[in-house]
Amino acid sequence: MVLPLCKAIFIGFDLFTNFEIMAKAETIVLFFFNKIQFQLRDRNKLKRFIKSIFKSEGKKLASLTYVFSTDKYILALNKKYLNHNYQTDILTFPTNTTDSIQAEIYISIERVKENSKLYNCTFKEELLRVIFHGALHLCGYEDKGQIHLGLMRQRENHYLNLYEGFT
Repeated sequence: MVLPLCKAIFIGFDLFTNFEIMAKAETIVLFFFNKIQFQLRDRNKLKRFIKSIFKSEGKKLASLTYVFSTDKYILALNKKYLNHNYQTDILTFPTNTTDSIQAEIYISIERVKENSKLYNCTFKEELLRVIFHGALHLCGYEDKGQIHLGLMRQRENHYLNLYEGFT
């Protein structure tokens, strides 16, 4: 789910982005863990790969913050900012006002675990799919309707395959 830019600007303290850090960095990808015990492996590789997605898609990335959290926290954000009263695995909040992409992506680790069982894949594969899914939303891909969803899945699979051999 992608929050329209006009709403993202007014979010305030719920979002984690530190604009002082962002102003000093050319391109930055950050990972935060909110109210959840979780180990994200190969962080540096993943950060480099996420940057490569934007480059491959012809988009300029300024900063991207991923926040890994709980179902409860993601549901509260979904209600507060999108008026949706249901669980989701990911929320994407673009915060940029220029051509360079700045955003925050919130991911429910509990939902990713459940979805990995539902879709009969490993937790790692589902987590990477969701991480790439958020990046692809910011690159302009949608997932509403069968045609858009099919294209989104193709791009997710493309990047999942590339990630395995990425160094």
